[in-house]
Amino acid sequence: MPSRSLLTLAFGLFSSILVSPVNGQLSTDCNPLNTTCPADPALGTAHTFNFNATPPAGTFNTTAGTVDYSTDKGAAFTISKKGESPTLISNFYFFFGRTEVHLKAAPGTGIISSIVWSSDVLDEVDWEFMGGNTTHASTNYFGKGKPDFHNAGYHPVNGGVQADYHNYTCVWTKDQLDWYIDAQHTRTLLAKDANNTLYYPQTPMKLSLGIWAGGDPDQPKGTIEWAGGVTDYAEPYTMYVKSAHVEDYSTGKEYSYGDQSGSWESIKIATGNSTAFENINKEPEKSLSDKWNDLPSSAKSGVYAGAGGVGALLFIALAVYYFKQRRRGQREAALAAQRQEQERVELERFKKEGRDPDAIAFEGAEYHGKGGMATTTYDVPESPPGSSAGPPEMEWDPTRTNATAGAAMPLLRDDAMSPRLASPGPGLGGPPRNNSFGSPIHSQNSGLPSQFSPPAPANRSFSPSNASMRMGSPGPQAGAGVYGVPRMNSPAPSHGPGSPSSPRPGYGPGYGPNPGYGGAR
Repeated sequence: MPSRSLLTLAFGLFSSILVSPVNGQLSTDCNPLNTTCPADPALGTAHTFNFNATPPAGTFNTTAGTVDYSTDKGAAFTISKKGESPTLISNFYFFFGRTEVHLKAAPGTGIISSIVWSSDVLDEVDWEFMGGNTTHASTNYFGKGKPDFHNAGYHPVNGGVQADYHNYTCVWTKDQLDWYIDAQHTRTLLAKDANNTLYYPQTPMKLSLGIWAGGDPDQPKGTIEWAGGVTDYAEPYTMYVKSAHVEDYSTGKEYSYGDQSGSWESIKIATGNSTAFENINKEPEKSLSDKWNDLPSSAKSGVYAGAGGVGALLFIALAVYYFKQRRRGQREAALAAQRQEQERVELERFKKEGRDPDAIAFEGAEYHGKGGMATTTYDVPESPPGSSAGPPEMEWDPTRTNATAGAAMPLLRDDAMSPRLASPGPGLGGPPRNNSFGSPIHSQNSGLPSQFSPPAPANRSFSPSNASMRMGSPGPQAGAGVYGVPRMNSPAPSHGPGSPSSPRPGYGPGYGPNPGYGGAR
């Protein structure tokens, strides 16, 4: 703690036996007795600081620990470990005046609760409470930092100093200093009795409220004895201060020393409002609830009406959005139901007509020599004959003429197993192909122009052998008197021996009832 009153006298309650004196004093950043120092900011007014909350900004500093504030107990100063001594020190000075502090002292051997006035020249006025003494309060004073072993006084406190809050008051003028406990006068010090005013406190003072460990093992032996013994830090010790009323008997902005005498006559007072006065009287920042309470009734009604209008608009917007989404959903549901009904009706129609709805059907255009383009419908079953999912494949019989009774004509192949590639064509002396009926394929008749030799496209349907054969270009068709060649189930053969793209020697009239280009290519 930056400032401590070190006493030189210890005694028993019923004796005046002196023990080793405690020699110590406060410290100061600049002592006007030795040099010129900056002016001290004045309080210049009277104010009660209620410590149920942090004091106004700029009025107090907290040092050597933390101070907690609560509405029921006020400021709490706690020592919980070695080295702590939480203290509030005012940023203002008063030049003669009055203080009233409502305080409950902390327990604990060696723990000192204190109310201290101090000046730049080390004038000092104290209230001190030993943690090991629950019944008495101590008063003391010093002038110019000089120790006097006979200055301390001990005063009984009704109800004890640690059980409850008590009002500890000092009234100070240039002539005398008085101490009061709960408005009961306790002690008076006349200026003339303090070494003919030399050691009488008479320079501007600041106020400190704090707690410190006089029984710390590192303190001098005399201080430990005066404090009541060695402090045990096994548990925390707390002093509480509810309020402090401070009154400055002088008015002005700041105080300064006119010389190095340290007398009250040397103090100069600058006029104007002090910084502390402005901080104390500054209107605090209002909370939202405070601002609301300050509004007139008409303004509050307007706010309510506006809020209600905004709420109504939001409700309407949500309702419109809801109904739009509902209508959209109904339309989508109706369209889905309509599609489902169309599919059901179509399925019923297929069933009535005896058609398989899973079959694939499409229409295509085909050219005929006489009639030109004709439209034909192709029906492709799901699986070809002979497959695992289709009907059984019938064996092909070339002697049958009835289209409905015959099996499909064997497909020609272009690979090594194809009869066309494995053996020469008819008329060249070769045997029948594949031990079956001789191939109906003939080369082009030499009587026709050579340009009538288009490659045969692959047959893309599983047509029966007696179905009419089609070709994309005209030509004479056997037995029909029209041009045409049958569409085969295999790609066009490779050009080579027996290729229909060039006449071969030894070919006579083609197979079939009419001579000429009547064979399938």
